[in-house]
Amino acid sequence: MSMITIIGRGHSGTRAISHTLYASGVFMGHTLNRSGDKVPAAAMYDAARVFSRHVSWKSGLEWDFDRVTGDSPMDAEYQRLVGEYMKDVDDDPASLKGWKLPETTLSLPWITRLYPEAYYVYLVRDPRDSILAAHNTDDLARFDVPYPETEDVLERRAISWKYQYDLVAATPKPSHWITLRFEDFILHQERELKRLEEFLNIPLGRIIVRPEAVGRWRCSAEKVPDFDFLQTALQESGYDQD
Repeated sequence: MSMITIIGRGHSGTRAISHTLYASGVFMGHTLNRSGDKVPAAAMYDAARVFSRHVSWKSGLEWDFDRVTGDSPMDAEYQRLVGEYMKDVDDDPASLKGWKLPETTLSLPWITRLYPEAYYVYLVRDPRDSILAAHNTDDLARFDVPYPETEDVLERRAISWKYQYDLVAATPKPSHWITLRFEDFILHQERELKRLEEFLNIPLGRIIVRPEAVGRWRCSAEKVPDFDFLQTALQESGYDQD
């Protein structure tokens, strides 16, 4: 029996992978919304808030993840909430099952401890595209994560993107982990699906993808600022050529 989860900030392309898995016969929960999220999600949202209590804010855009990436005990309330959210998937006898919910990323270090043998598919997307549209995680304060206050909506979204990118980077990687760039999946779908098929060891269905989803920030009516604090991530992810 294989468990698969899709990790990535909202608007990173996790929907495309969720729809791909669903089309391939993977049980993704009893109820999915149009984005392919397993819902209702309130328990996982609350779990993320419990997790955030154990993250220390240093200052500026730096957080200390030592207490959540080490071997210290997990909060019992966190485990209860995740168990509540995951009950339908955990209890289902399907040989292939999993879930997708971007807010899962907000407590990834503890998710990997609860599901150490799961297959993790991590989606990365150019933050300049990822922050163009609103998402539930735009304001990290909703999940009890402290950060510098700003009235700039795009800056707030960019900070959320950086926080989640840094948290994923700080997470000890489980034995089954693959990183996909959204742009590669859209523009080179067959190649990336073969990578994913080899990783999951299952055949995958093909869904319709739209190349115009790549690089929308270039022609957006709302100019995306060149945030200095995203430059390292842009370089590490191969987005620094634009």
